[in-house]
Amino acid sequence: MADSPGIFAIFYLLNTLLDEFDGYYSRKLNQTSKFGALLDMLIDRCVTTCLMVSLSNVYSSYRILFQFLISLDVSSHWFHMYSSMIKGDKSHKTTTNFFLKLYYESWSVLTMMCWGNEVFFVMLYLIHFSYGPTVFTLNNAPVGLWSLLVYVSFPICFLKQLVSVVQLMVASQDVVAYDMAERRKSKS
Repeated sequence: MADSPGIFAIFYLLNTLLDEFDGYYSRKLNQTSKFGALLDMLIDRCVTTCLMVSLSNVYSSYRILFQFLISLDVSSHWFHMYSSMIKGDKSHKTTTNFFLKLYYESWSVLTMMCWGNEVFFVMLYLIHFSYGPTVFTLNNAPVGLWSLLVYVSFPICFLKQLVSVVQLMVASQDVVAYDMAERRKSKS
């Protein structure tokens, strides 16, 4: 990755694009499955974790932040998937929480959040090597495209992390409710 950051960025973003097409067409052609949803979630978490580990290496003073983001990403998605499975939901995108419903049921919101998140981290990786082609100058200093994209995508990335926190909280509450119901059943 460090030898060819541009090629890495292209393949990483291509992976994101193909993941979006795969999800869209599997739903459109009614070819979804729980195995496919689990596999998709697992692959997404693995790819994101690899990028976060790389970022923690190039920005070592922020290593703890990247480790936290890895933990949040993996745990929120795992808990969410697990809770949807034990509740018997047809899809992990089924929810009653307002924010998660907006996130999962609005294609434009989901797409913007996922792309904003991925673009932020990929551009953060790229600016370690170069600020990118100059877009404009500010106070006689060139502003590179990668830097500009980092600043533009940061608020979206931040919101995506908040969605992960909400997802983790809601899923945890669902699992606890399920456990309590199972405990009550076993005492009867």
